[in-house]
Amino acid sequence: MKNLYTLLFLGVFLCGFAQQKRVTIEWDGYNVLQTAISKTEVPAFNAKHFSYNEETGLTYFLQWQSTGFADESSVTLSNVSYQTITKAELKDLEVGLLPNTTKFSLSNVNARDKKSHYFQISPLIKEGNAYKKITAFTINYTLKQGRPASVTAKNITNSVLSSGEWYRFYIDKSGVFQLTKSFLGSIGVNTNAVDPRTIKVFGNGGRMLPLLNSENYPIDVEENAVKFVGENDGVFNNGDYILFYGEGPNSYNEESATNINLYADKTYYYINISAGNGKRIQPMPIINAAANIQINTFQDYQYYEVDEFNLAKLGRRWYGDEFDVENERSYDFEFPNLVAEEPIDFKIRVGAVSETTSSMAVSVNGSQVTALNLPLADFSSVLASESSFSNQINATSSSVTVTLDYNNNGNPSSNAFLDFISLEATRLLIYDGDQLVFKNTETITTPGVAEYVLTNANVVREVWDITDRFNVTSALNTDGATSFSFKAPSGEERNYLAFANSDFFQPKKDPISTIANQNLKGTIFQNAQGQFQDIDYIVVTPANLRSQAERLAQINRDQYSLNVKVVTLQEIYTEFSTGSQDIAAIRNFVRYVYENASAPSERLKYLCLFGDASYDYKDRIRDNTNIVPSWYTINSFSLTNSFISDDFFGMLDEDEGSMSVNNDRLDIAIGRILVEDVQRAKDIVDKIESYYQKEAYGSWRNNLLLISDDVDISWEKILQNTTDGIGTEIEAQKPFVNVVKIHTDAFQQEASAAGNRYPQVNEAIKDAIEVGALVVNYFGHGGEDGLAKERIFDKIDAQEINNICKFNLFVTVTCEYTKFDNPNRDTAGEFTFWNKNGGAIALITTTRQIFVTTGVTYNETLDDYLFAFGSNDYPTIGEALRLTKVDNSVAGSSQKRLVFLIGDPAMKLAFPKPDIRLTHVNEVPIAQPIDTLKALSYTKLAGEVLDFNGNVLTNYNGVLTATIFDKPIERQTLANDGITEAGQEIVLNFTTLGEVLFKGQATVENGLFEFDFIVPRDIGIPIGNGKVSFYAQTDSPLSDQAGSNFDIKIGGINENAPEDNVGPVINLFMNDENFVSGGITNESPNLLAKLQDENGINTASGIGHDIIAILDGDETNPFVLNDYYQANVDDYTNGVVSYPFRDLEPGLHTLTLKAWDVYNNSSTAEFQFLVFDKDEALVINNVLNYPNPFVSYTEFWFNHNSTEPLDVSVQIFTVSGKLVRTLNGQTSGGSKAASTLSKDIIWDGRDDFGDKIGKGVYVYKLKVRSNRLNIEVEKIEKLVIL
Repeated sequence: MKNLYTLLFLGVFLCGFAQQKRVTIEWDGYNVLQTAISKTEVPAFNAKHFSYNEETGLTYFLQWQSTGFADESSVTLSNVSYQTITKAELKDLEVGLLPNTTKFSLSNVNARDKKSHYFQISPLIKEGNAYKKITAFTINYTLKQGRPASVTAKNITNSVLSSGEWYRFYIDKSGVFQLTKSFLGSIGVNTNAVDPRTIKVFGNGGRMLPLLNSENYPIDVEENAVKFVGENDGVFNNGDYILFYGEGPNSYNEESATNINLYADKTYYYINISAGNGKRIQPMPIINAAANIQINTFQDYQYYEVDEFNLAKLGRRWYGDEFDVENERSYDFEFPNLVAEEPIDFKIRVGAVSETTSSMAVSVNGSQVTALNLPLADFSSVLASESSFSNQINATSSSVTVTLDYNNNGNPSSNAFLDFISLEATRLLIYDGDQLVFKNTETITTPGVAEYVLTNANVVREVWDITDRFNVTSALNTDGATSFSFKAPSGEERNYLAFANSDFFQPKKDPISTIANQNLKGTIFQNAQGQFQDIDYIVVTPANLRSQAERLAQINRDQYSLNVKVVTLQEIYTEFSTGSQDIAAIRNFVRYVYENASAPSERLKYLCLFGDASYDYKDRIRDNTNIVPSWYTINSFSLTNSFISDDFFGMLDEDEGSMSVNNDRLDIAIGRILVEDVQRAKDIVDKIESYYQKEAYGSWRNNLLLISDDVDISWEKILQNTTDGIGTEIEAQKPFVNVVKIHTDAFQQEASAAGNRYPQVNEAIKDAIEVGALVVNYFGHGGEDGLAKERIFDKIDAQEINNICKFNLFVTVTCEYTKFDNPNRDTAGEFTFWNKNGGAIALITTTRQIFVTTGVTYNETLDDYLFAFGSNDYPTIGEALRLTKVDNSVAGSSQKRLVFLIGDPAMKLAFPKPDIRLTHVNEVPIAQPIDTLKALSYTKLAGEVLDFNGNVLTNYNGVLTATIFDKPIERQTLANDGITEAGQEIVLNFTTLGEVLFKGQATVENGLFEFDFIVPRDIGIPIGNGKVSFYAQTDSPLSDQAGSNFDIKIGGINENAPEDNVGPVINLFMNDENFVSGGITNESPNLLAKLQDENGINTASGIGHDIIAILDGDETNPFVLNDYYQANVDDYTNGVVSYPFRDLEPGLHTLTLKAWDVYNNSSTAEFQFLVFDKDEALVINNVLNYPNPFVSYTEFWFNHNSTEPLDVSVQIFTVSGKLVRTLNGQTSGGSKAASTLSKDIIWDGRDDFGDKIGKGVYVYKLKVRSNRLNIEVEKIEKLVIL
């Protein structure tokens, strides 16, 4: 059993400790808050304290580590300094958002026990007609000795569902329901064999679970008091029945401002059969004291609300009736026995999608009460608008008709929508024949005793007090009195329900009504031996994806020794929300696990949501993907402020759950796996599994790819400046990382019919990804269809790239790249993740538009954590993102919620361990003067593999990959769009890695290695420092190391180099070395070029000296293959080019390859191959058996065009047609299969009975079947047995 820990805070504080903090706001020009399609310019100050929100305006925030618990009410400001600012200087800032006085707050925040103070202030104020900005102030506050008096004990409990028989049914409205014997029998209850006194009803009602953790709500299913008519004899007779109060799914929810449950249209209740008598409705307490107030009226709440349309497909607010061609509608409400003297509380909200301003006239009983103005939607960042009215109205009739008349302002494309109409009227407390729910708000302000007088009550059976839905009490009208009265405590609002003898609602049932016993709360911490074990990681999944979620869990158990538990959504809902979907149920379960750890340090660390999500919780849209639901804002129209966020599930402290920036801080790392079915889930888990396999190891893990957008407007220079700065910082902090920079504006822009494009950038990005990079980070504009308005990487690229076993973390703090929650529009980010043979292993990405200023801070902060600056202890990807979101410089930004982790939150990036050290150059120790690496000079380098402490790993044996870079190259962007600032074109001077002079491999023995090569002629002649990049891999155990050196000098030329006039030898293949010219491939084959030269191959990118492939004679679009070449182990004279082609056209192709040796001698080779579309036809050729003739062993060979496994059958016949043997097998397919040649079927010359068959000629039939295409192909050939 776990050790319970208890946090005790005494209710007595020692004296407070006064604190002060002086703050200076450094105003500096303006921030252009631009997304891909919107722009707002506002006054600016330090980016690490800057926040802007279209709802609240400009905010200065400050977060610092706390030294105690602040009294939040004690905060004051002193020594406040102001400067006057003109209205013109406010730029685009909405004046209506400025407060009249200084508005500020201080709060205590907690992120996984890292406690801080958070302060925010509106830095601009409006005084009369003047405007002022705050430049400095002092924060004054006091610290308390401890927190307010509280005792919080953590305890593991068992669910009531752990034992007994359980059945369920549902209701869809609130009221008194009747459970008859026949109904209970229909859901599975054996009513003839049960003592009715032991029947129990459980359920928590249909209200949505509170979002705030501090709200009191049951964490298990509660038993409800019921009335069982006829149970006293212990026999369930035919006329016996149960009455209970059921709360349906529709009641007003203030947190979401709706009358309709967002998540469910059904409220489930459970029937339990177990030992012990059930809870029964008790009589109301009898009060003999005189009444302080007599109640003969009540407030009747009625509404009209339908949820059919999510206007912008963004937030959690839905609308109903549409006003388009039909622009006028009326809604009728009846309030019998209306007290006309009392006003009616009237509320209405409407929305519109219109490119012009429009309005909605609202009339009640023919008199207009308001005209709601509906602003236009700019369709850039705001996609719809809304307006509401709340006031008191008068009515003289019990019939109230609300009429809405929409004025589209002459724009027929404008549409309006009704959210809801609600009215609360005062009626006489007269029973009118139906179930009557009543309350009276006067009792709230009148303490003492209230006497309720219900008239026309002769048919009323009883009145129930339903204030506490679990413990209903009853007052019986046994005499059938016409005027029925009862007394109750006053001073609070209480709710009652009166009903007649037969006025009962009837429940409903699903096809499956039984509930299996479960006990998440009681068993979640148990290990296989039934002992308590802290949980590191929870995977939440729908039941149909559980098998793949379990595979993911096992991967994390094996790789990181984590205790991972997989839990289904239905298990959570069954226990935490009585079977109904509710995001707070998921959060409450996660919080239960988090709180019940054996110690704070052992708390839950990771949560994976294993499934896609959608803005539609209720499957109203076609092809919906609401697999694992998420949290949405109430703001539902803005692409910058209306968003989805999984952070909600990680806000686990007592005062969290509102998702406000001034309170909520992430306590656990969260990731989402975007899958909607079992096949997609299998593909993604296969991909994750491959990330840890031997094939995924390689020197690509040393690479980082940085991409920046070009400069179309002057302020956009920050995009390339920030990107370049990140690269410079990473190079300084992690010198083993090879930073590859693709600044778009450094390439030539080209005009096209679709707009400006950068075709060279497209190819450069795809090539760099396919060569391999551990992280790809893009900063710039983007959208659902791709990166940058020039489409430098789009949906098609995301699906085509083939970087199998070199999967990257794709970081795109750009607008909407992975807006995955719209099921009807797949995004480039999703395709990047879903690509089985390439793309990303995970994405840190955005789901809505994000301001560039936010992106700058986010990027810089994220990289600090992701690359573990100052440390070799790398956090998981999910933890790096969590730390970014709670960092002092990001915590105050509301847009931090826009950034998601798509992927496994517990995955660590495959950073190689340190260290590898260069020790000798040409056998001279590196500490001594060493030779300059001159062009055409022979060079030998030696080094050693070290542990963390710098000691040689004498038991290390493996293979080293060494990459020698020439001197860094100074480059400059081209200012393609001619954008200027202060009269000067905006250009960026930046440095990139030098050209690769040599990339080869060497054997590492006992931690030591050496390798040699000839320096290419094409080096830069001036002498300067180059870089040696090391990567080593060993199989025992499987691990890798990295290192670098910058001491080598490169330049000059060896005047005494031996002569060489012979070009390299070239051998070309497709997919593997068994390929012969003219053979078949699929559309994405892998080119293999084996190159040999006595002095080595040139990869230094000299002018005209690249390794080039030309396809079908198209010399204007060559494939430059330098980065795809690597020399063989311990042999610089031989090497291989491996290049994955993408989506070649079906048909015959001719490929020509030209390569140069380091002396710049060239050779050319050519071959042909035939591409067949693997999605349209299954093609096999070159069918043979080898050897043939044979004695006791032969293999059946054939080429095919499939990347998927194929079923293969070989039938051997005598020449007369008698079947002697059938051989069955399968080709080796899958994501890592590169060969189109199958040799998977072998034969020993024996028949089906194991007997050797006679010599002679035989016929065999080869059948090959693709289950994916449902196509079978067969060929017949001959063989000879000797």
